[in-house]
Amino acid sequence: MIRPMIRIVSVLIVLVPVLVLASLAYGDHAVSFGDLVSALTRPAGANPQIEMIVLDLRLPRVLLALLVGAALSVAGTIAQAVMRNPLAEPGVLGINAGAALAATILIVALDNAPVHLLPWAGFVGAAAMAAAIYLLSWHNGGTSSLRIILIGIGLSALTGAATTFLTAFGEIGDVQRAMIWLAGSVYHADWPAVQGLAFWLVAPLALTWMSSRELDLIRFGDQAARSLGQRIDAVRALMIVLCTLLSGAAVAAAGLIGFIGLVAPHIARRIVGPAHARLIPVSALIGAILVMAADLAGRTVIAPVQLPAGIVTALIGAPFFGYLLWGRRHVAN
Repeated sequence: MIRPMIRIVSVLIVLVPVLVLASLAYGDHAVSFGDLVSALTRPAGANPQIEMIVLDLRLPRVLLALLVGAALSVAGTIAQAVMRNPLAEPGVLGINAGAALAATILIVALDNAPVHLLPWAGFVGAAAMAAAIYLLSWHNGGTSSLRIILIGIGLSALTGAATTFLTAFGEIGDVQRAMIWLAGSVYHADWPAVQGLAFWLVAPLALTWMSSRELDLIRFGDQAARSLGQRIDAVRALMIVLCTLLSGAAVAAAGLIGFIGLVAPHIARRIVGPAHARLIPVSALIGAILVMAADLAGRTVIAPVQLPAGIVTALIGAPFFGYLLWGRRHVAN
């Protein structure tokens, strides 16, 4: 059991630099291996055009995809543990719906809103929705996973209706801009965005991994966790905050890239089991691989016109979600 797991994880680790190099080499303008090595190791002596393509355009893009994938997958791992539901993902907490509504309001409803405010609007919307869902689920001195899920579904539907209303009656140009952001993409990546997201994710990722034991306990249920000394409501609140920080930052950086928070933890769980000390880093690794691969496929394989990574992940994630539902069709409610 241990040896196959180590082999699979080793393959995943090797796959990361392979995808990075492939993403740097392939695109609208292919870069040869020699030019790629020259641009990475001796940028001063490289062709200026190749240097700009590799270092200024593609490298920030692939690094942003890596960070976004890791953040979304760890957020999904948290959501599945807190909700005790393998079909849960950050969208259950209203993060995607809140971010979508806030971004749509900024683009469609406000005239001449500064573009640089879009990531902040997405993050604020995500955080506000997560906070509202948690507060509304508080009852008799505590919360429950079922109440959080039900209220999350209700508020997500409400904000989704508001987003649809805005896009239905907004200016065509503004609506197109909003749709591009909502599709989810890392095409606009630059070094400040990469550095900002990396700096933001350090603390939440570290705290999540340090909380592995708490996540192991909470997934057994409230009564079992309390009997083992866990302060269940405080832990659940902390986990929701960490999930919001991770997923909200990823949404703010790249828009709505769906299904990563659902797919990556499932694959990681099949490889390393349910213990979160191993599950969290492997899930982050798989999420990074999925988003990098989706971005690479969207701009090289699927169509001459670049497809946003969010569309590619939806093409992969929707059938996977159906597979999960089919596999659980005999599970009792």
